[in-house]
Amino acid sequence: MTKIAVPDPGKTQDDHRFFGQPRALASIFGVEMWERFSFYGMQGILLLYLYYSAADGGLDIPQATAAGIVGAYGGAVYLSTILGAWVADRLAGSERVLYASAVIIMIGHIALALIPGVAGVVVGLILIALGSGGLKANATSVVGSLYRKDDPRREAGFSLFYLGINLGAFFGPILTGLLQSTIGFHYGFGLAAVGMAIGLVQYSFGRKGLPASSHEVPDPLPRSEFRRYLLIAAAAIVLIVVLVLTGVITASNLVTIVIGVTIVASVVYFIVILRNRQISTVERKRVYAFIPLFIASVAFWSLYQQQFTVVTIYSDVRLDRTLLGWEMPVSWVQSINPIFIIVLSGVFAMLWTKWGAKQPSTPVKFAFGTAIMGLAFLAFLPFAGGAANSTPLLAMVGILLVFTVAELLLSPVGLSVSTKLAPELFKTQMVALFFLSVALGSAISGLLAQWYAVAPEQLYFGVLGGIAIVLGLVLAVFAKPILRLMDGVR
Repeated sequence: MTKIAVPDPGKTQDDHRFFGQPRALASIFGVEMWERFSFYGMQGILLLYLYYSAADGGLDIPQATAAGIVGAYGGAVYLSTILGAWVADRLAGSERVLYASAVIIMIGHIALALIPGVAGVVVGLILIALGSGGLKANATSVVGSLYRKDDPRREAGFSLFYLGINLGAFFGPILTGLLQSTIGFHYGFGLAAVGMAIGLVQYSFGRKGLPASSHEVPDPLPRSEFRRYLLIAAAAIVLIVVLVLTGVITASNLVTIVIGVTIVASVVYFIVILRNRQISTVERKRVYAFIPLFIASVAFWSLYQQQFTVVTIYSDVRLDRTLLGWEMPVSWVQSINPIFIIVLSGVFAMLWTKWGAKQPSTPVKFAFGTAIMGLAFLAFLPFAGGAANSTPLLAMVGILLVFTVAELLLSPVGLSVSTKLAPELFKTQMVALFFLSVALGSAISGLLAQWYAVAPEQLYFGVLGGIAIVLGLVLAVFAKPILRLMDGVR
């Protein structure tokens, strides 16, 4: 294994060379930006590839089943953060797992680009899900290692990190969608592979500047335990293969299985952390405080992630995408949200920095984020059930602006608070817990998309929007008790 020189952590945390943030943040900013370029670029055309007819270059899978697959894949990406976090905390350290995961992602995109049909989808999505899970939790953990817990730049740093994510998310769907609509799906998938390769090269040069803590293994697995865990992993792979071959796991029920697995994993993870005797009383209270935030996050992501299922289908059928006589690709709709993120993330970062200790607490931010996400769904109601191409593009832009405000109140805040509430022994795995809420929400979004296929649109958007608003209000009511459990963390 290549040895990496590590700088003094104190010097790294006192560095202000990257827009007032540590210079090492630029390396993580870059690799995450290109990973998001490839991830969202591919995801922008994935659903269309699955349900478009063979004549249009697709696989002709029924629309509801295709939406379920996309939801299950989205859930699997975030579910695999458990594995990435465990490997980091017990075997290799966050930085090394991040690097290896970027390589796996690139190979997955190459498989999607070069292997035709369902085989390419299976191989590609499995590799991308595994790699993305490893990169997500560990990139966030490495960003957290750049700051002391009381560093006032921390929230602003995560907002800048989030800006990198959304630069990639903006350009990815535009360029892959352009290639897909002009020369074919596989060229779009190929461009995603090229983007990840660029990110990998850039990160290879910058990884030497990361602090020593990003390379540490907090809870090393004893060598005597290696064999047992290898046997468990092999048994799990064999079981999955058998279930697929015997028809127990199918494309139509995959999303339900992912939801069940994610719920079980989440409950087990909370129990394992809370029952660990090495964490302090304060750390345990903070984990309890994370539970209602976890639930709110699930509700938020089950609506937000429908950008890749329901909103994609809606944009393909209901949205008027004509601009001066030219019809823009469906995937370009997914670049609207990143535009607002790019514009507003700096504004939010400035606000949090300016307000300092006076800014709203994390539970209040979560409450507003969840409720505003519900309002975004209610904003579909005036246009729901309309004729083909009847929804103005400007209306969709407005709705996605509301999506963005909700996202900025919850997503970067969730990443940050997961590192602040984490017990010392579970630094990366606590981030994985936050991503488990995203996993569960993403999978639920695929299941809800199947309901969208049969329910009246007014009922669909009205019920889901109303539920999210109620959950947000309930969280706001209990914000102060949750804050007390957080014991000094805001």
